[in-house]
Amino acid sequence: MIETVAISLNQENEGNEAATRREILKKLSEKGMKNIPEDSEFVLEKRSVDARHGKIKIMLRYKVYIGEKPGSREFKPSWKNVCSEKKIVIVGSGPAGLFGALKLLEQGIKPIVIERGNTATRRKRDIAEISTKGKVSRDSNYCFGEGGAGTFSDGKLYTRSNKRGDIPQVLSIFHYFGADERILSDSHPHIGTDRLPKIIENMRNKILELGGEFQFGFRCVDLLIETVEGEKSVCGIRAENIESGETVDFPADAVMLATGHSAPDIYRMIARISPESLEAKTFAVGVRVEHPRQLIDMIRYHSEDAAKKLGAAEYNMVTQQDGRGVYTFCMCPGGFVVPSASGPDEIVVNGMSAAGRNSAWSNAAVVVETKPEDIPESFMHEADELGCRALAGLLWRSHLENQTYIHGEGQKAPAQRLVDFISDRESSTLPKSSYAPGLVSSRLDQWLPRQISSRLKKAFRDFDRKMKGYVSEDALMIASETRTSTPVRILRDRESLECMGLKNLFAAGEGSGYSGGIVSSAMDGIKICAKICGMNQDVKTE
Repeated sequence: MIETVAISLNQENEGNEAATRREILKKLSEKGMKNIPEDSEFVLEKRSVDARHGKIKIMLRYKVYIGEKPGSREFKPSWKNVCSEKKIVIVGSGPAGLFGALKLLEQGIKPIVIERGNTATRRKRDIAEISTKGKVSRDSNYCFGEGGAGTFSDGKLYTRSNKRGDIPQVLSIFHYFGADERILSDSHPHIGTDRLPKIIENMRNKILELGGEFQFGFRCVDLLIETVEGEKSVCGIRAENIESGETVDFPADAVMLATGHSAPDIYRMIARISPESLEAKTFAVGVRVEHPRQLIDMIRYHSEDAAKKLGAAEYNMVTQQDGRGVYTFCMCPGGFVVPSASGPDEIVVNGMSAAGRNSAWSNAAVVVETKPEDIPESFMHEADELGCRALAGLLWRSHLENQTYIHGEGQKAPAQRLVDFISDRESSTLPKSSYAPGLVSSRLDQWLPRQISSRLKKAFRDFDRKMKGYVSEDALMIASETRTSTPVRILRDRESLECMGLKNLFAAGEGSGYSGGIVSSAMDGIKICAKICGMNQDVKTE
């Protein structure tokens, strides 16, 4: 017999086996189950911290095995050496691309992964130059390169997309390749940007060992298309070698685009070939807000001692302002704000944490829901001139990132104290920040789009009512946070999952517009490649 029970412990009793067993037996007794055998085993399924109402509780969910042994939680891969003549080109080596490649190898199908950026090791040097020299490579940066945008921006594995795939499977694969076992039970699992690159490298080496292929430093510039019975059918890609400028054709039986949310050239390519394949979608625009970690810890835990045992405190806030949602995203306790531009004439910020989450700061994106109808008319006209109105949000996003660059200095980002932003005044000084390139004091309240700034001001007042002390002299706003998701969706056929209007082309991950975050993108890549394999299994569709 297997029973699931949920218990809560105070902070002092966490890790106390006797107290834990006592609470589990109490819950079982309430279910009418008494005289539980001594050899029954308790397996932790989920752990979370409830810091509401000034009292800290450790929330634990256990599976209790009575009269039987728990099965092994060890992941047992079913990947094969390449043995099929079929070849699939995957453009992008983020979670959708890597997990998709592993799915293909379950059937012995060869994945050819084309990546415009560098390997994780070389990418570290490219990223370092953003802070030390203000130099942004267009192809190898925080957004592009081995592992995708998540590799150097935290490695958060929390997702609400529990109906879109097998979340435990994704977590188990990460654990298999070197992630800490805690990710299997933490309610908000997190790998850490200091550990994720090695895990990604391990995944790449396994794919290579089984006969897969990686081509780094190649940017996809076109699709190879043939017409079959009057329909456009994709039979490969054309890619440009970043160093030599030469183009190389990569023929394939199918192509999966797993290019992430920061590749406007891919959307423009599709718009040129098949504009009806794209549609505008809701996305979000805002800023990154940074506080001293100690301040957030005190607001959430009401105790300095609690943070020493529980680690840096998290928070999640959401409100409605003038018909649009305003919410926190990618909260990084004990983390850093990082430069996440993918071009030299833009400033984009993001957040990350190392595994220990032990920096002196905590930060989160605070963003405003932005719908297609919110895009200024001038960008609609510009998109119409390009032959695809769905690109309007992308054009506006690029404009805002360039405006942020203009109000900054190189990669020094424009920033303002939160209290000054709300009060419409200049910040004569700025608090210390984790943002390595540096900051420039700027009146964000004057140049951020009014539809964004007015809602942010109202939201911050609401946040301060819910988390007293959130608005303080030490709270800092850093602009701009624009890459929480893509403004464009690549439409998919509900049955075949192919790109509408383009046979044998599949889009997965954040760039497709159907997922957001590491785990949901990984599940999307698995789903798409399961369909490519023609596997006889129930594959969920949108």
